[in-house]
Amino acid sequence: MTVLSALIKRNVKLFFKDKGMFFTALITPAILLVLYATFLGNVYRDSFTANLPQGIPISEDLIEGLVGGQLISSLLAVSCVTVAFCSNFLMVQDKANGVIRDLRISTVSSATLSLSYYLATLLSTLTICFLGTALCLGYVATVGWYFSLSDVLCLFLDVLLLVLFGTALSSIINLFLSTQGQISAVGTIVSSGYGFLCGAYMPISSFGEGLQTVISFLPGTYGTSLIRNHAMRGVLEEMQAEGIPAEAMKELKDALDCNLYFFDRAVPVSTMYLILGVTVLALIAIYIGINGARKRT
Repeated sequence: MTVLSALIKRNVKLFFKDKGMFFTALITPAILLVLYATFLGNVYRDSFTANLPQGIPISEDLIEGLVGGQLISSLLAVSCVTVAFCSNFLMVQDKANGVIRDLRISTVSSATLSLSYYLATLLSTLTICFLGTALCLGYVATVGWYFSLSDVLCLFLDVLLLVLFGTALSSIINLFLSTQGQISAVGTIVSSGYGFLCGAYMPISSFGEGLQTVISFLPGTYGTSLIRNHAMRGVLEEMQAEGIPAEAMKELKDALDCNLYFFDRAVPVSTMYLILGVTVLALIAIYIGINGARKRT
Protein backbone atom coordinates (compact mmCIF):
# COMPACT_ATOMS: atom_id res chain seq x y z
CA MET A 1 0.00 0.00 0.00
CA THR A 2 2.94 2.34 0.66
CA VAL A 3 4.20 1.88 -2.89
CA LEU A 4 0.68 2.30 -4.33
CA SER A 5 0.12 5.50 -2.32
CA ALA A 6 3.46 6.89 -3.45
CA LEU A 7 2.67 6.17 -7.09
CA ILE A 8 -0.81 7.72 -6.81
CA LYS A 9 0.66 10.87 -5.24
CA ARG A 10 3.32 10.97 -7.93
CA ASN A 11 0.77 10.68 -10.75
CA VAL A 12 -1.62 13.24 -9.28
CA LYS A 13 1.22 15.66 -8.61
CA LEU A 14 2.57 15.31 -12.14
CA PHE A 15 -0.88 15.84 -13.62
CA PHE A 16 -1.48 19.09 -11.72
CA LYS A 17 2.11 20.15 -12.34
CA ASP A 18 1.84 19.63 -16.11
CA LYS A 19 0.31 22.94 -17.19
CA GLY A 20 -0.74 21.53 -20.56
CA MET A 21 -2.76 18.59 -19.23
CA PHE A 22 -4.07 20.39 -16.15
CA PHE A 23 -5.30 23.58 -17.79
CA THR A 24 -6.74 21.67 -20.75
CA ALA A 25 -8.78 19.57 -18.34
CA LEU A 26 -9.60 22.43 -15.98
CA ILE A 27 -10.82 24.95 -18.55
CA THR A 28 -12.95 22.40 -20.41
CA PRO A 29 -16.01 22.79 -18.10
CA ALA A 30 -15.59 26.58 -17.92
CA ILE A 31 -15.22 27.02 -21.68
CA LEU A 32 -18.13 24.70 -22.40
CA LEU A 33 -20.31 26.60 -19.92
CA VAL A 34 -19.54 29.92 -21.64
CA LEU A 35 -20.05 28.46 -25.12
CA TYR A 36 -23.26 26.67 -24.18
CA ALA A 37 -24.72 29.71 -22.43
CA THR A 38 -23.71 32.01 -25.30
CA PHE A 39 -24.66 29.97 -28.34
CA LEU A 40 -27.00 27.18 -27.25
CA GLY A 41 -28.96 29.11 -24.64
CA ASN A 42 -30.98 31.07 -27.20
CA VAL A 43 -31.59 27.92 -29.27
CA TYR A 44 -32.95 26.04 -26.24
CA ARG A 45 -34.97 29.04 -25.14
CA ASP A 46 -36.64 29.54 -28.53
CA SER A 47 -37.34 25.81 -28.82
CA PHE A 48 -39.06 25.65 -25.42
CA THR A 49 -41.09 28.78 -26.05
CA ALA A 50 -42.27 27.56 -29.47
CA ASN A 51 -43.41 24.19 -28.12
CA LEU A 52 -45.22 25.34 -25.00
CA PRO A 53 -49.01 24.84 -25.01
CA GLN A 54 -50.94 27.91 -26.13
CA GLY A 55 -52.90 29.82 -23.50
CA ILE A 56 -50.78 28.74 -20.53
CA PRO A 57 -48.50 31.56 -19.38
CA ILE A 58 -45.08 30.38 -18.18
CA SER A 59 -42.87 32.79 -16.28
CA GLU A 60 -39.51 33.84 -17.68
CA ASP A 61 -37.82 32.45 -14.56
CA LEU A 62 -39.11 28.96 -15.34
CA ILE A 63 -37.89 29.17 -18.93
CA GLU A 64 -34.47 30.34 -17.78
CA GLY A 65 -34.35 27.61 -15.12
CA LEU A 66 -35.18 24.96 -17.72
CA VAL A 67 -32.57 26.29 -20.16
CA GLY A 68 -29.98 26.44 -17.38
CA GLY A 69 -30.73 22.86 -16.33
CA GLN A 70 -30.31 21.55 -19.87
CA LEU A 71 -27.11 23.53 -20.38
CA ILE A 72 -25.36 22.25 -17.27
CA SER A 73 -26.55 18.67 -17.81
CA SER A 74 -25.05 18.72 -21.30
CA LEU A 75 -21.80 20.20 -20.01
CA LEU A 76 -21.36 17.76 -17.14
CA ALA A 77 -22.28 14.72 -19.24
CA VAL A 78 -19.44 15.55 -21.65
CA SER A 79 -16.86 16.84 -19.15
CA CYS A 80 -16.93 13.76 -16.91
CA VAL A 81 -15.61 11.64 -19.79
CA THR A 82 -13.41 14.11 -21.70
CA VAL A 83 -11.65 15.29 -18.54
CA ALA A 84 -11.01 11.65 -17.58
CA PHE A 85 -9.22 11.13 -20.90
CA CYS A 86 -7.12 14.27 -20.33
CA SER A 87 -6.20 13.15 -16.81
CA ASN A 88 -5.32 9.65 -17.99
CA PHE A 89 -2.90 10.79 -20.70
CA LEU A 90 -0.13 10.71 -18.09
CA MET A 91 -0.06 6.92 -18.52
CA VAL A 92 0.62 7.36 -22.23
CA GLN A 93 3.19 10.10 -21.65
CA ASP A 94 5.12 7.78 -19.34
CA LYS A 95 5.29 5.28 -22.21
CA ALA A 96 6.30 7.93 -24.74
CA ASN A 97 9.02 9.34 -22.44
CA GLY A 98 10.35 5.92 -21.41
CA VAL A 99 9.44 6.43 -17.74
CA ILE A 100 7.33 3.28 -17.73
CA ARG A 101 10.42 1.15 -18.44
CA ASP A 102 12.18 2.52 -15.37
CA LEU A 103 9.13 1.84 -13.21
CA ARG A 104 8.81 -1.73 -14.49
CA ILE A 105 12.49 -2.46 -13.85
CA SER A 106 11.95 -1.60 -10.18
CA THR A 107 10.21 -3.87 -7.68
CA VAL A 108 6.81 -2.31 -8.45
CA SER A 109 4.38 -4.95 -9.71
CA SER A 110 2.45 -4.45 -12.93
CA ALA A 111 -0.85 -4.64 -11.05
CA THR A 112 0.20 -1.92 -8.61
CA LEU A 113 1.38 0.29 -11.45
CA SER A 114 -1.88 -0.10 -13.39
CA LEU A 115 -3.98 0.50 -10.28
CA SER A 116 -2.01 3.64 -9.46
CA TYR A 117 -2.76 5.14 -12.87
CA TYR A 118 -6.46 4.34 -12.53
CA LEU A 119 -6.86 5.74 -9.02
CA ALA A 120 -4.77 8.83 -9.76
CA THR A 121 -6.88 9.56 -12.83
CA LEU A 122 -10.04 9.05 -10.80
CA LEU A 123 -8.91 11.49 -8.07
CA SER A 124 -7.75 14.15 -10.54
CA THR A 125 -10.91 13.89 -12.65
CA LEU A 126 -13.23 13.97 -9.64
CA THR A 127 -11.50 17.08 -8.33
CA ILE A 128 -12.00 18.94 -11.60
CA CYS A 129 -15.53 17.65 -12.27
CA PHE A 130 -16.78 18.40 -8.76
CA LEU A 131 -15.39 21.92 -9.13
CA GLY A 132 -17.14 22.09 -12.51
CA THR A 133 -20.39 20.93 -10.90
CA ALA A 134 -20.11 23.66 -8.27
CA LEU A 135 -19.50 26.20 -11.06
CA CYS A 136 -22.58 24.95 -12.91
CA LEU A 137 -24.73 25.20 -9.80
CA GLY A 138 -23.49 28.75 -9.31
CA TYR A 139 -24.56 29.55 -12.87
CA VAL A 140 -28.02 28.03 -12.34
CA ALA A 141 -28.41 30.04 -9.12
CA THR A 142 -28.06 33.23 -11.18
CA VAL A 143 -30.57 32.30 -13.89
CA GLY A 144 -33.21 30.27 -12.04
CA TRP A 145 -32.75 27.92 -9.07
CA TYR A 146 -35.22 25.06 -8.72
CA PHE A 147 -32.96 22.46 -7.10
CA SER A 148 -33.74 20.63 -3.89
CA LEU A 149 -31.02 19.22 -1.66
CA SER A 150 -31.74 15.71 -2.97
CA ASP A 151 -31.35 16.97 -6.56
CA VAL A 152 -27.93 18.42 -5.75
CA LEU A 153 -26.80 15.22 -4.01
CA CYS A 154 -28.07 13.06 -6.88
CA LEU A 155 -26.28 15.34 -9.35
CA PHE A 156 -22.97 14.79 -7.57
CA LEU A 157 -23.69 11.03 -7.51
CA ASP A 158 -24.34 11.10 -11.26
CA VAL A 159 -21.04 12.93 -11.80
CA LEU A 160 -19.23 10.35 -9.66
CA LEU A 161 -20.64 7.45 -11.70
CA LEU A 162 -19.85 9.11 -15.02
CA VAL A 163 -16.29 9.86 -13.86
CA LEU A 164 -15.89 6.20 -12.88
CA PHE A 165 -17.18 5.27 -16.32
CA GLY A 166 -14.91 7.76 -18.10
CA THR A 167 -11.85 6.71 -16.08
CA ALA A 168 -12.38 3.01 -16.77
CA LEU A 169 -13.03 3.61 -20.48
CA SER A 170 -10.00 5.88 -20.90
CA SER A 171 -7.80 3.42 -18.99
CA ILE A 172 -8.65 0.63 -21.43
CA ILE A 173 -8.14 2.77 -24.53
CA ASN A 174 -4.92 4.34 -23.25
CA LEU A 175 -3.39 0.91 -22.69
CA PHE A 176 -3.01 0.69 -26.47
CA LEU A 177 -1.51 4.17 -26.93
CA SER A 178 2.19 4.94 -26.74
CA THR A 179 2.94 8.22 -28.57
CA GLN A 180 2.09 11.92 -28.29
CA GLY A 181 0.46 11.80 -31.72
CA GLN A 182 -1.91 9.07 -30.60
CA ILE A 183 -2.78 11.14 -27.52
CA SER A 184 -3.73 14.11 -29.71
CA ALA A 185 -5.76 11.95 -32.10
CA VAL A 186 -7.74 10.19 -29.37
CA GLY A 187 -8.28 13.43 -27.47
CA THR A 188 -9.70 15.10 -30.58
CA ILE A 189 -11.99 12.17 -31.40
CA VAL A 190 -13.33 11.87 -27.85
CA SER A 191 -13.87 15.60 -27.32
CA SER A 192 -15.67 16.05 -30.64
CA GLY A 193 -17.57 12.76 -30.90
CA TYR A 194 -18.61 11.71 -27.41
CA GLY A 195 -21.04 14.60 -26.90
CA PHE A 196 -23.08 13.52 -29.92
CA LEU A 197 -23.04 9.83 -29.03
CA CYS A 198 -24.26 10.40 -25.48
CA GLY A 199 -26.97 12.86 -26.50
CA ALA A 200 -25.39 15.88 -24.81
CA TYR A 201 -24.97 18.15 -27.84
CA MET A 202 -28.24 17.17 -29.51
CA PRO A 203 -31.20 15.45 -27.84
CA ILE A 204 -31.50 11.80 -28.83
CA SER A 205 -35.15 12.45 -29.69
CA SER A 206 -33.97 14.65 -32.60
CA PHE A 207 -32.12 11.74 -34.25
CA GLY A 208 -33.61 9.25 -36.67
CA GLU A 209 -35.25 6.11 -35.32
CA GLY A 210 -32.37 3.84 -36.37
CA LEU A 211 -29.73 6.02 -34.74
CA GLN A 212 -31.83 6.30 -31.58
CA THR A 213 -31.88 2.51 -31.37
CA VAL A 214 -28.10 2.32 -31.75
CA ILE A 215 -27.50 5.04 -29.14
CA SER A 216 -29.82 3.27 -26.69
CA PHE A 217 -27.18 0.51 -26.43
CA LEU A 218 -24.49 2.98 -25.28
CA PRO A 219 -24.16 3.32 -21.48
CA GLY A 220 -23.08 6.97 -21.67
CA THR A 221 -26.57 7.78 -22.95
CA TYR A 222 -28.07 6.76 -19.62
CA GLY A 223 -25.52 8.79 -17.70
CA THR A 224 -26.59 11.87 -19.65
CA SER A 225 -30.25 11.15 -18.95
CA LEU A 226 -29.56 10.74 -15.22
CA ILE A 227 -27.94 14.17 -15.07
CA ARG A 228 -30.77 15.69 -17.11
CA ASN A 229 -33.39 14.20 -14.77
CA HIS A 230 -31.78 15.63 -11.65
CA ALA A 231 -30.82 18.96 -13.22
CA MET A 232 -34.37 19.66 -14.45
CA ARG A 233 -36.64 17.73 -12.08
CA GLY A 234 -37.47 20.74 -9.92
CA VAL A 235 -38.25 23.15 -12.74
CA LEU A 236 -40.32 20.55 -14.60
CA GLU A 237 -42.40 19.89 -11.49
CA GLU A 238 -42.93 23.63 -11.07
CA MET A 239 -44.06 23.93 -14.69
CA GLN A 240 -46.56 21.11 -14.20
CA ALA A 241 -47.82 22.83 -11.04
CA GLU A 242 -48.49 25.95 -13.11
CA GLY A 243 -50.97 24.07 -15.27
CA ILE A 244 -49.15 22.42 -18.15
CA PRO A 245 -51.08 19.21 -19.03
CA ALA A 246 -49.53 15.84 -18.21
CA GLU A 247 -49.41 14.85 -21.89
CA ALA A 248 -47.51 18.02 -22.78
CA MET A 249 -45.11 17.40 -19.90
CA LYS A 250 -44.45 13.87 -21.17
CA GLU A 251 -43.67 15.20 -24.64
CA LEU A 252 -41.34 17.80 -23.13
CA LYS A 253 -39.50 15.18 -21.05
CA ASP A 254 -39.21 12.99 -24.14
CA ALA A 255 -37.74 15.89 -26.10
CA LEU A 256 -35.27 16.66 -23.30
CA ASP A 257 -34.19 12.99 -22.95
CA CYS A 258 -35.39 12.87 -19.35
CA ASN A 259 -37.45 9.94 -20.63
CA LEU A 260 -35.44 7.32 -22.48
CA TYR A 261 -36.80 4.33 -24.37
CA PHE A 262 -35.24 1.00 -25.26
CA PHE A 263 -37.20 -0.46 -28.18
CA ASP A 264 -40.23 1.65 -27.22
CA ARG A 265 -40.04 0.58 -23.57
CA ALA A 266 -39.46 3.35 -21.03
CA VAL A 267 -36.25 2.99 -18.99
CA PRO A 268 -36.75 3.98 -15.33
CA VAL A 269 -34.10 5.97 -13.46
CA SER A 270 -33.24 2.97 -11.26
CA THR A 271 -32.45 0.92 -14.37
CA MET A 272 -30.27 3.73 -15.70
CA TYR A 273 -28.23 3.57 -12.49
CA LEU A 274 -28.00 -0.20 -12.83
CA ILE A 275 -26.82 0.00 -16.45
CA LEU A 276 -24.15 2.57 -15.65
CA GLY A 277 -22.99 0.75 -12.51
CA VAL A 278 -22.72 -2.64 -14.24
CA THR A 279 -20.87 -1.01 -17.15
CA VAL A 280 -18.32 0.53 -14.79
CA LEU A 281 -17.68 -2.82 -13.10
CA ALA A 282 -17.39 -4.55 -16.48
CA LEU A 283 -14.91 -1.99 -17.80
CA ILE A 284 -12.78 -2.24 -14.65
CA ALA A 285 -12.78 -6.04 -15.01
CA ILE A 286 -11.71 -5.69 -18.66
CA TYR A 287 -8.93 -3.29 -17.64
CA ILE A 288 -7.69 -5.75 -15.02
CA GLY A 289 -7.96 -8.65 -17.47
CA ILE A 290 -5.97 -6.88 -20.18
CA ASN A 291 -3.25 -5.96 -17.70
CA GLY A 292 -3.14 -9.56 -16.48
CA ALA A 293 -2.88 -10.93 -20.01
CA ARG A 294 -0.08 -8.51 -20.87
CA LYS A 295 1.82 -9.53 -17.77
CA ARG A 296 1.64 -13.22 -18.74
CA THR A 297 2.92 -12.45 -22.25
